[in-house]
Amino acid sequence: MDLGIRPGDDFFAYANGGWLKRTEIPADRASYGLDASLVELTDQRTVDLIGEVARADPAAGSDERRIIDYYAAYMNEPAIEAAGLAPLAADLRRVASIADAKGLAGELGAEMRTDVDVLNDTNLHTDRLFGLWVAQDLDDPAHYAAFLIQGGLGMPDRDYYLDPSPAMASIRVAYLAHIAAVLSLAGIDNPHAQASAIFALECRIADVHASRADSDQVQKGDNPWVREDFETRAPGLAWNAYFKAAGLAGQQRFIVWQPRALIGISALTASDPLATWKAWLAFHLIDRASPVLPKAFVDEHFGFYGRTLSGTPSLNPRWKRAVAATNAAMGDAVGRLYVARWFPPEAKAQVQALVDNLLGAFRMRIDALTWMAPQTKAKARAKLAALRVGVGYPDKWRDYRGLVVTSDDALGNLQRAEMFEYRRNLAKLSAPVDRSEWVMTPQTVNAVNLPAMNALNFPAAYLQPPLFDPAASAAANYGGIGATIGHEISHSFDDQGALFDATGRLANWWTPADFAHFEASAAKLVRQFDAYRPFADLTVRGAQTLSENIADVAGLSVAYDAFRLSLHGHPAPQLEGFSADQQFFIAYAASWRTKTRDVALREEILTDGHAPAPYRADTVRNIDGWYAAFDVKPGQALYLADPHRVRMW
Repeated sequence: MDLGIRPGDDFFAYANGGWLKRTEIPADRASYGLDASLVELTDQRTVDLIGEVARADPAAGSDERRIIDYYAAYMNEPAIEAAGLAPLAADLRRVASIADAKGLAGELGAEMRTDVDVLNDTNLHTDRLFGLWVAQDLDDPAHYAAFLIQGGLGMPDRDYYLDPSPAMASIRVAYLAHIAAVLSLAGIDNPHAQASAIFALECRIADVHASRADSDQVQKGDNPWVREDFETRAPGLAWNAYFKAAGLAGQQRFIVWQPRALIGISALTASDPLATWKAWLAFHLIDRASPVLPKAFVDEHFGFYGRTLSGTPSLNPRWKRAVAATNAAMGDAVGRLYVARWFPPEAKAQVQALVDNLLGAFRMRIDALTWMAPQTKAKARAKLAALRVGVGYPDKWRDYRGLVVTSDDALGNLQRAEMFEYRRNLAKLSAPVDRSEWVMTPQTVNAVNLPAMNALNFPAAYLQPPLFDPAASAAANYGGIGATIGHEISHSFDDQGALFDATGRLANWWTPADFAHFEASAAKLVRQFDAYRPFADLTVRGAQTLSENIADVAGLSVAYDAFRLSLHGHPAPQLEGFSADQQFFIAYAASWRTKTRDVALREEILTDGHAPAPYRADTVRNIDGWYAAFDVKPGQALYLADPHRVRMW
């Protein structure tokens, strides 16, 4: 802490100032904070577990053997170096042999994967032509739907191609150089000319992309198309060949999330030269595989995506990248080992009790609302009652039988794991909806609300000190993990959650008057965050971050109520001179302690649906209890007069 700062002037610095002064961002990171420290702890525990499993020499065909073989192949740099580009040779020959529009469509369809998720905000970007997201149908919650998402860009967002600012212009120059460098390393003829053609194509793709703000609007994304619509509404791409190669020949109904982008990209497959598309395919095949190619490719990939885009000076150690890759390939298999060692039943029970208190507090807040109509309240109670809260790990573990992993084929392992996951998702299209399915692994340091499933995931790795500590005070746990759980609960009732009923159907359950009241409060929050200016030329985007900001206000409010309820009328003890309420709010602000490099912060503001951490800590300025706890007065920087405080629930 920095007790020389008044809480009412800069609560983030008051709660975290000492840490900010003494902490340097590690050279291999774009940012560093509480979550990053939990990731480091979890990675170290995971690699230790992998080592223990390896020493036990598990049987062939077991998940344990797959885990250690995947990790070993990724770590075998001499073998990767010796192989060179040979593991990609067949793929590159296949691309080079494309002779016509049908062949192009087949290759584009064959490389489709499930690497996007629009509702859970985990990934809106794919460098493949389109991404597939298989999830509960928004209009028919009993069945899964195939969602098609815009893609085709090597940089994170359309703004990187279209924004005229000098900062973005310099990144575009670096990206063009990166494309040429990758092609040159691969020995491809005329790398600079080919790079220019690839970059120009991606600029045209970016020009038809939907904006991040539009992509976040569910109503704009729910566009059902039947199979016959693609030829008539989006001519250009040979759709029959595309869907056949993608394993979707029998799929008759799709949800096209960004129709303008799909139409525009389809047209580009016909209007741009076949040679340019073949060069684009070859570049992305190589660039995507760079982490498991020789060191020159690894370094070039990091040079652009790490140093240029994120401002990170140094590459992560190989073992950390190997752990991340193994988690990505077989997350549940690794997670099963992790929770057996690091998340005992007692911890799960304690978190579950905290969740129950938060749900009870939220129910009480619904009952106490004076502005909400009785019929809307009834729908809100029904949705809360149906909410599934997963703590620690899923009820059912994924089955990795059939996934082929060898100890000497890092690239093959990566490609087979991606295809295994893709086929698992395709199989869901003919299966009943499983509302208990998790989208995060137990060793993931994060949490998520699944609006279409009316469910929450709180992985075990997130339920660790200091966010959650079985030995800590109730004030610290409710201010830390309690506010996070409250945040995720509230997503079911925010501007996005209001669009989904208790079954996950896209159906606004608010009366027009109630929603108008809610939107008025939301507008105040947009203005509040629009006023935050991390850079002279760039403000926080209040509309883009609105859903998360609403959830922060609601989550903190609910956690504060739940904490007070947990005391059962008894006084809470002071700790080191701080009252229980002060402990609660300090724990909340401490949960956001983060330092971010300027380049990475700019990218975050442009592409992330979350506001930067310091401004999320300032959510306290909307909570009446914070003013009383720290005697915050008019004239202090964070003071908000009562009419300007945002109260969502």
